[in-house]
Amino acid sequence: MKTALRFISIFILLILLGGIAVGLTDIGKVCLFSGISGVINLNGKPVAYAKVIRTVKKGRQHQDETTTDKKGYFSFPPIYEWSITKYLPVEFVVSQKIKVEYKNKVYKLWSGVKRTEEENAESRGKPLVVQCQLNLENKHKSVNGSEFFTLCEWDIESKPTVNMDNLF
Repeated sequence: MKTALRFISIFILLILLGGIAVGLTDIGKVCLFSGISGVINLNGKPVAYAKVIRTVKKGRQHQDETTTDKKGYFSFPPIYEWSITKYLPVEFVVSQKIKVEYKNKVYKLWSGVKRTEEENAESRGKPLVVQCQLNLENKHKSVNGSEFFTLCEWDIESKPTVNMDNLF
């Protein structure tokens, strides 16, 4: 009986410690770039088998790449990093860029500065699913204090851009 109680006690203790350990691994994690997926088109047609390169910089640089499928679809997982700055009174600033290499041409798909450490801050908490047109001009979008210049549209309402000339 004592052996069984000792075994159960140790088992419960291990479960509790395991839960604490898993929780501790998330302490200080910040989202540098949310997961993003979508379709890339050129002149209304899917951009098939294009190279899509994502670059993220906050102190050190992260870079990954993927290839669109025959329907122009691409997807990147979120990028997280442990950061002590989560607990310090400093500004969170992450440079985000995505470019597309297609038929010997490079297109700047996404360039921005993320200022919020939560995942999906770029889309106000919703999954970041985009529709991109390479033949259009970059548009400015302001979302959650972050500024983006992009060839993409997604399910957000961007704040209107302030014209600085009208302030003085």
